[in-house]
Amino acid sequence: MNTLYSALIAPMQRTRVDVFENIFLVFLGLGTLVGIVVVAYTLYNAYKYRDTGEPAGDDEDLPSVGELPTGGKGGKKLFLSFGISAVIVISLVIWTYGMLLYVEGPDEVQETTEVEVTGEGFAWFYEYENGIEASGTLRVPAGDRVWLQVTSGDVWHNFGIPDQRVKADAIPGEYDKTWFQADEPGKSEIECFELCGEYHTSMVGTLNVMSEDEYDQWMDNQLTMQFTMVDGNESRVTEGYELTLEHQENDSIEDRSFTAEEFDNGTIEITDIEQAGQYNVTIESTNGQFETVEDQFDMTGPVDESYTLEMNESESNASEANDGGEN
Repeated sequence: MNTLYSALIAPMQRTRVDVFENIFLVFLGLGTLVGIVVVAYTLYNAYKYRDTGEPAGDDEDLPSVGELPTGGKGGKKLFLSFGISAVIVISLVIWTYGMLLYVEGPDEVQETTEVEVTGEGFAWFYEYENGIEASGTLRVPAGDRVWLQVTSGDVWHNFGIPDQRVKADAIPGEYDKTWFQADEPGKSEIECFELCGEYHTSMVGTLNVMSEDEYDQWMDNQLTMQFTMVDGNESRVTEGYELTLEHQENDSIEDRSFTAEEFDNGTIEITDIEQAGQYNVTIESTNGQFETVEDQFDMTGPVDESYTLEMNESESNASEANDGGEN
């Protein structure tokens, strides 16, 4: 059954837009055909049985006054017309149901992107599976199937992308799962279709479908960390320390360390990050010159941090003593 179902509908669509366009075209075509047949047959009978003022003759199909029409010849025409109509309607219902089943649970594909969508405060917020967050604009790669987990942080909303035939309820404490797939780059409007408050009409956003290369470049830019080391005089520190990164939530991500030699004039840019989220950063002196620095930050986009390295108290006292001796 699944094989037959796939053979019948799989070649006909890939995206939600394809599905609903196919359904619309089939209904339009059949409706037009039925309309033409009904109108033509009505006009034919109106002409055939028009009042000419002459005797009707021996036409067996001609109904008498007060007689319930049977379609002639013992009702065979009526039975045939009802039978054909029933076959068409039932076939149409079954076919449409199969198409909608595809919308509810499409075939699995290799390339997918997952995004959690939250409606709150008359705005849309997005969190990607790697922890990157965005608001206003939902960026996705062309050709990928995008799975959305839609929820709300305050009241009922309804997330919708008309151009992609996507709508999903955004309900506090619940998740509504839906999907879409855009094969061509371009921009579409995101709207709220639930009357949610005073600024409901301004609760809009943008879907930006990007080419795969552009999307990868954008995501790489989001997964970037830059750290700068300065001293108390805001001068760059270029030696004598080591920086260590530790992901708080994912133990499978190994800790990473960078020595001062890997910095460029006290600054290092790390571009090969794969997972955003909560990070611990530790900066330790390799020669005992500086105090240890410990910090935490939540990476939801590009990180640019500057740390002041304070002189170790013993080193500071020794330096002051040396200065006093020289004087």
